[in-house]
Amino acid sequence: MTYENIVALIGKENEPLLTHACTTVTKDQLHLPSPDFTDKIFLPSNRTVQTLRNISALFHNGRLSGTGYLSILPVDQGIEHSAGASFAPNPLYFDPENIVRLAIEGGCNAVATTFGGLAMVARKYAHKIPFIVKINHNELLTYPNRHDQVMFGSVKDVWDLGAAAVGATIYFGSQESTRQIGEVSAAFEEAHNLGMATILWCYLRNNAFKQDKADYHVSADLTGQANHLGATIQADFIKQKLPENNGGFKALNMGSSSYGKLDERMYTQLAADNPIDLCRYQVLNCYMGRAGLINSGGASSGASDLKQAAITAIINKRAGGMGLISGRKAFQRPFKEGVELLNTIQDIYLEKKIDIA
Repeated sequence: MTYENIVALIGKENEPLLTHACTTVTKDQLHLPSPDFTDKIFLPSNRTVQTLRNISALFHNGRLSGTGYLSILPVDQGIEHSAGASFAPNPLYFDPENIVRLAIEGGCNAVATTFGGLAMVARKYAHKIPFIVKINHNELLTYPNRHDQVMFGSVKDVWDLGAAAVGATIYFGSQESTRQIGEVSAAFEEAHNLGMATILWCYLRNNAFKQDKADYHVSADLTGQANHLGATIQADFIKQKLPENNGGFKALNMGSSSYGKLDERMYTQLAADNPIDLCRYQVLNCYMGRAGLINSGGASSGASDLKQAAITAIINKRAGGMGLISGRKAFQRPFKEGVELLNTIQDIYLEKKIDIA
C-alpha cells in the first residue's frame, strides 16, 4: 500500500495524525526501533546469548524483518472469550494450523497462541515462524465469571515446543494481581534462563476503573504505570491497549479515598490530549522504549477494521512504539482479507514518510 493509499484509507479527519509534532517528551530522548535494536538495547543487558538469539529471531522474520518493528498475530481468544464466540465468524480457526498459516502468509514476525494449539503443529511449523506461547489465561466457564489469569502449563513446556518467547498476562489493579505478578515474574526469570524472550500483556482489570461514563482501563496514566511494572519484571516487550483518555489516578482519587500517586506534570508536561502524545506516555513507561511497546489491535467491528487498524499503527509508530499485535480484526474475516489487513499494518511501518512525531 502506497503512502497515498494510506492517506485515503484513514480519511481526511485523521490526516492530522500524520503531521502532528509531539512537544511533550521529544523523540530524541527515546530508544526507537531500529535494525540494530537488539545490539543497542539488549546486548548490554543481562539477557543470555540464547535469549538474544531468540529476540533477534522475532525481529528477523516476516515482512518487517530487519526493521526493528514487529507485527504479531495473537489468537488466545478461544480461551479468553470462548471458542464459539471467537471463531463463529470464521470457523476454520477452530483448527490451530490455520492460525499459524495466517501468520505466515500474512507476513508476521511471529504467532502468539495457546499451548494446545501450538503443540498440535509444533514439528511442522516451529522452524518456519517464531512461536510465542501464552502460558496463562482467563477462562470464562467458571460461574459467575471472574477476572483472573491462571497458568495453563510450564515454561519448560514452552521451551520443549521450540518457542522463541513466553507470553503472559497480568491483570494489574485486580484483587488477584499480586499473585499474578509473583507467578509471571518467576516464569519470566525461568524463560530468560532457558533462552527465550518475554512478552507481557499489561492489562488493567477493576470495576472501579469505570467512573462517570469514562473507562479508565484505557487511560494513559494507569496503562503507563502497568507498562512500567511490566518492564520492571523484565518483560522484553509490552503489549498494551491504545490509550483513549487520561486522568485515571485523578478520577479514582475523587471523594475521600486515596489511590496511587500522581504529579500534575504527568498531564501537563509528559502527556497531552493528542492520541500520539497519550501513546508516547506509554512508551516513556516502557523505560523510554527499551522494552518495546506493542499496542493491541482491538476487537473487530466489521467494515471499519482496515481503517481502524491503520490508524492504530500510525499512532503507535509515530509515538515511538514497536508495532501491533492484532488478532480479531484479522482472523474474524475471510483468510485472504485477514492477510490483506496484516499487510496493511506492516506497510505503515515500512513507509518512510510516516516518521516519529
